Amino acid sequence: MEGASFGAGRAGGAVDPLDFLKQPQTILRATAWIFSIVVFGSIVNECYVNKDGTESELHCIFNKNESACSYGIAIGIIAFFGCIFFLVVDLQFQQISSVKDRKRAVLLDLGFSGFLSFLWFVAFCFLANQWQRTTMSKGASQGADAARAAIAFSFFSIVVWVALALKALQRYRLGTDMSLFATDQFATDPNAVYPGYPTGSGIESKETYQSPPFTETSDANPKGYQVPAY
Repeated sequence: MEGASFGAGRAGGAVDPLDFLKQPQTILRATAWIFSIVVFGSIVNECYVNKDGTESELHCIFNKNESACSYGIAIGIIAFFGCIFFLVVDLQFQQISSVKDRKRAVLLDLGFSGFLSFLWFVAFCFLANQWQRTTMSKGASQGADAARAAIAFSFFSIVVWVALALKALQRYRLGTDMSLFATDQFATDPNAVYPGYPTGSGIESKETYQSPPFTETSDANPKGYQVPAY
């Protein structure tokens, strides 16, 4: 983008909602948001089961490991609110006039996306490992589809958050076009000289030259004229 600062145009420019929704970054955030709902929704609704379908006490379907269910729910909720937060930041990004604030926002996006990628990787490995150790029972069979969905969408979330981290890194590398800050008058070549004064800035041409004062008076006196002595 010509004249862009960290992937956005001049501060204060109007944001087209349709263009915003079509941006790859917006699509990725919406996808990550949906995946997070699937993960924590599946665990909360169907991954707490009893052993044989008759007991009142519920256990986590992932090998009765409460930490597995709690971790999956926690990461899903963090990703859910994180997507909402950064969608708002992306929507207001072009209104940020400070270059430093834009840089901080991009770096925060990069760090958060990378961190969530790691957390989802841990969630996928944790849930898949505990599911392999789960002893199938009547209750576990009823929530098996939800458990598999949580594992699968944990893996898909890794891909999406890695893509978001790469997009943030790309925006950071774009940096800032300093032409946004009134430096167009400087030459882009470091070896180039600064521009001189424009024409008519005080340098007189021959056509505008005027003779010095009293010239005609001095020429009118005859040569050899002497002042009489008194």
